[in-house]
Amino acid sequence: MVYPCTCTRTDIANAASAPHMEHEAPAYPGTCASRSVADAATIDRPFAWRFRVRESMDFVDGFLGEVSIDPRVIGGDFVVWKAVDTPAYQLAVVVDDAAMNVTEVVRGDDLLPSTPRQLLLYRALKLLSPPKYYHVPLVRGPDGKRLAKRHGEARLAPLRHAGVKVETIVGFLAWTCGWIDLCEPITARELLPIFKWDSIPKRDLVLTPELLQAVS
Repeated sequence: MVYPCTCTRTDIANAASAPHMEHEAPAYPGTCASRSVADAATIDRPFAWRFRVRESMDFVDGFLGEVSIDPRVIGGDFVVWKAVDTPAYQLAVVVDDAAMNVTEVVRGDDLLPSTPRQLLLYRALKLLSPPKYYHVPLVRGPDGKRLAKRHGEARLAPLRHAGVKVETIVGFLAWTCGWIDLCEPITARELLPIFKWDSIPKRDLVLTPELLQAVS
């Protein structure tokens, strides 16, 4: 199911000809796919292990509904073990979640293409039933990019440093999800009885300076 791969990111980028999804690297062109596990003994430079993607893996997302992403087209064969001899994200998260008996995974929809890969690994490793996945819209800055360090005061750390209480931030997020009518402080525990998936907007939340004033 795996093979040694000596390709670098630059090699893959130079070989790429098809467009790729946001947050996704170009699809692996299959340069090393003809290799077998036994070939690793003859390679005299660092190599990673890639998982062969032979099929599509549709799934039902708890928030988005039926999702069809063909990992053969989006990303192609993917790395499960890095050249620096450490596990890659896709393998690590599957083994970790299975070891902790995780039943539900809620994450940003930028990770949606990872789910078919992880489901393929669950099947290949003959692990117990995979968790239920929920992929929700991202919070983005005014520039349209997902919220990150470059957005400065819009991040959680600066807000906390400015004295903004946790309950205020939680209340703001609950308000943007449609769980409460007014943007006011609330605890996570108080949200439990009013939490519902179907009220969460399907679009990304753009955190404009005007909107940020609600939590300042």
